[in-house]
Amino acid sequence: MNNGGAEAAIAPVGGSQPLEWKFSQVFGERTAGEEVQEVDIISAIEFDRSGDHLATGDRGGRVVLFERTDTRDHVGHRRDLERMDYPINRHPEFRYKTEFQSHEPEFDYLKSLEIEEKINKIRWCQSANGALFLLSTNDKTIKFWKVQEKKVKKVCDMNMDSTKAMGNGPIVGSNISTSSKQYIANGGCTSNEFSFPTGGFSSLQLPVVVTSHETNLMARCRRIYAHAHDYHINSISNNSDGETFISADDLRINLWNLEISNQSFNIVDVKPANMEDLTEVITSAEFHPTHCNMLAYSSSKGSIRLIDMRQSALCDTHSKLFEEQEAPSSRSFFTEIIASISDIKFAKDGRHILSRDYMTLKLWDINMDSGPVATFQVHEYLRPKLCDLYENDSIFDKFECCLSGDGLRVATGSYSNLFRVFGCSEGSTEATTLEASKNPMRRQSQTSSRPSRSLGSLSGVVRRVKGADNSGVDANGNAFDFTTKLLHLAWHPTENSLACAASNSLYMYYA
Repeated sequence: MNNGGAEAAIAPVGGSQPLEWKFSQVFGERTAGEEVQEVDIISAIEFDRSGDHLATGDRGGRVVLFERTDTRDHVGHRRDLERMDYPINRHPEFRYKTEFQSHEPEFDYLKSLEIEEKINKIRWCQSANGALFLLSTNDKTIKFWKVQEKKVKKVCDMNMDSTKAMGNGPIVGSNISTSSKQYIANGGCTSNEFSFPTGGFSSLQLPVVVTSHETNLMARCRRIYAHAHDYHINSISNNSDGETFISADDLRINLWNLEISNQSFNIVDVKPANMEDLTEVITSAEFHPTHCNMLAYSSSKGSIRLIDMRQSALCDTHSKLFEEQEAPSSRSFFTEIIASISDIKFAKDGRHILSRDYMTLKLWDINMDSGPVATFQVHEYLRPKLCDLYENDSIFDKFECCLSGDGLRVATGSYSNLFRVFGCSEGSTEATTLEASKNPMRRQSQTSSRPSRSLGSLSGVVRRVKGADNSGVDANGNAFDFTTKLLHLAWHPTENSLACAASNSLYMYYA
C-alpha cells in the first residue's frame, strides 16, 4: 500500500489562504413562517464521482436528482471553446433533473415493527450507456436504481370518418335499432342489415406507435436487497471494484454483489453471545477508495477499525485500530456519549480518514495509529451545556463530515444551521463558520492564531487545531437554536463547492 506523494497532495508547501465562500443556489427555500412538513426534511446528500450530478433523499422516501448545467451548456469543440471569451473560474450550477419514490412505509408483522420510508444513505454507482445508477437505503431495505432518458412513444390516433366509424357496437349515425341486433363475441353482429362497402373504409387507419423526439426520464428499480439486517442500516458503501458494496447496521456488516440480490456475506459481526455483554455498536462503515480489499468502520466508543478482507472470510480481527485515549481525570458521565463517531470518510487518496464525533472532527493517517494527526473543535461552547443537550436528546444527533477533493480542507455541520470549514494543509489556521442562508459569511469565528504543522512533517506528533468558537451566541446576539441543525453536507469531488441540507432546503456555495 504505497501512497508516495500523499503527503504532498494533502499538505503542499506554504499555508493556503482561507477560502471566501459565496452563495450559489438554493432549492426548496422556505418562506418566512412556512411550516416544514416532516416528510420534506432532507436526510441524505451525495455528489457522484464526476460532480455533474447530485442526489438528495428525504424522510418521505423520495430521491431527488440534480444535474450540473454550467458545463453542459458550453460543451463543444475545444477550438471553438478557445475562441470564446469564456471564464475558466466559473462555479458549479445545478438544476432539478427528476425525482422518484424510492421507499414506502412498511410494517414488519413478525416483529410488530413499523419501518419508516426515510432515506438513510445514497451512494452513486458507475454510470453506463448514458444511464445513472445509484443505491438508496432506509432502515431495512437497499434498492438499486437505474435512471435513464427514454424517448417517448406515442400511439398515432386512428383517422376515421365519424359518420362511418364503427366500434364494438352500432355504426354512429345509422338507423339500426340496437335493441333488435344480435351480437356475437368480439363485437361482431349477426344482423345482415349492414355490410362493409367494397374495398372497405378508405378513411380507416390502424394505430401506429411512433417514437417522438421528446425524452422522458425514467427511474426503474433494478434490484432490491432485503431481509439481511436485523438492526437499522446506518451505512452503505461502494467498492472500487465496481461489482460489490457493503451495508452496515449496529452489529453487522454485509458484503453484496450488485448483480445478486438474494444473497450476501456477513464479513463483520460484533454481536456477543449474550446481549448483556454488548459494549459498543457499529456507527459507520466505508470502503477504501482504491484498495478493494480494505474497509474501515467506526464504533460508538470512538474507535475506527481498518480491516483487510483477504485475512479471513469473517473479519472479526482488525488490521489496525485508531482511537484516542481520554485522560482519566477528564472523564465524565458524557464522555462515552460524545466520543461516539457518527461518520467517517476516506480522503480521495486513501491515506487519511476523517471522523466526526459530537464535539470534534479528527483526521487520521492510516499509517499512524498512535492518534489523530489533527483535531478540529467544532462547537466547544457546548461543553458546559451537555446536561441540557442530554435531556433534549440533542447529544445523540449524528453529524456528517466531508473532505475536499484535494484533501486540503474538511467540513462538518453544527446547530443554528451553521457549518464549519477547516484547513488541514501546512501552516493553515483556517477555521471558518458559515451559515446555511443566502448570506453564508454573516457569522465568522475567530481563526486560531496558533500555527499548524504540515501533515507530511509529522513524526508521531499529534497536531491540534483549535478553531474553537466559544461565544454561544450568533452575530446578532441570539442564542444558538438546537432545533435547527445541519446534519448533512457534501463537498464537490473536484471543486471548492459545498452542498448543505438545512431542513427541507438545499443550499449550495462555492469559493
